[in-house]
Amino acid sequence: MGITSISARRLRRTGSAATAAVLGILAVSGTPALAATDGSADKAAGTKPSGSAASAGKGTKPSGSAASAGNPGAGRSATGIPLGISRLAQGPGRDVAITIDDGPDPRWTPQVLQVLRKNHVKATFCMIGTKAQKYPELVRAVAADGHRLCNHSVDHDVTMDHKPVAFQKQQILQGKAMIEKAAPGVPVGYYRAPGGAFTPDSRAIAAASGMRPLGWSVDPKDWSRPGLPAIISAVEEKLPQQPTVLFHDGGGDRSETVAALKEYLPWLTSQGYRFTFPARTTP
Repeated sequence: MGITSISARRLRRTGSAATAAVLGILAVSGTPALAATDGSADKAAGTKPSGSAASAGKGTKPSGSAASAGNPGAGRSATGIPLGISRLAQGPGRDVAITIDDGPDPRWTPQVLQVLRKNHVKATFCMIGTKAQKYPELVRAVAADGHRLCNHSVDHDVTMDHKPVAFQKQQILQGKAMIEKAAPGVPVGYYRAPGGAFTPDSRAIAAASGMRPLGWSVDPKDWSRPGLPAIISAVEEKLPQQPTVLFHDGGGDRSETVAALKEYLPWLTSQGYRFTFPARTTP
């Protein structure tokens, strides 16, 4: 399927090389768009980012992104990393991926690590660059326990999708560099946009840097502290196939998250789930 005249006009208006690459790949592959049900999708200008908007709280500014609206479909970068947002746990069967956002935090990250260790669970920690820079020993502790690292941008600006592509690139690449500096030699294999506010450009930048754009399929909104019963209900009911579940170890009081993990992880084991990581190289 060729690029439509509407897409061509949009491309001329934006002048974004990254967007051109994404649209070109989509045009060649003919891959349909992914359905986004979790808030982690490309955002249109003027929309409010959804998802884990806990800790930033910055005002929305007019969109400067060259590709703030677009097709979140699949494709591959030159690195072989898919451009599509990963929402599935890797594995062929009853698998689940636990992801932990907004840390590291000196109070809550050690408690989350303790619960994961007790339940023999490996998770993916989506870290904010400035926090990784401030608490490098926690980044190393996460990596030492066998968990994977994910870049959650420099400072969790949930309005990134309304900013120029140059700003998005700086947030993504510098955030990755901060985490890598905190734990030398440990790969950062994923990028999760703050609040799930991806754009075609941010996905292309992340994939070109070896990071799979990472979303989620189950969000208990633990960052909002809805109460332990509400969190447990959200994560135990209507689990999709190979779910990627979103939790937080930063951005505020995470006592409910720790309590929920203590109940949820044994429950998953009792239901026959195996713990794995989010899909990185498969659609």
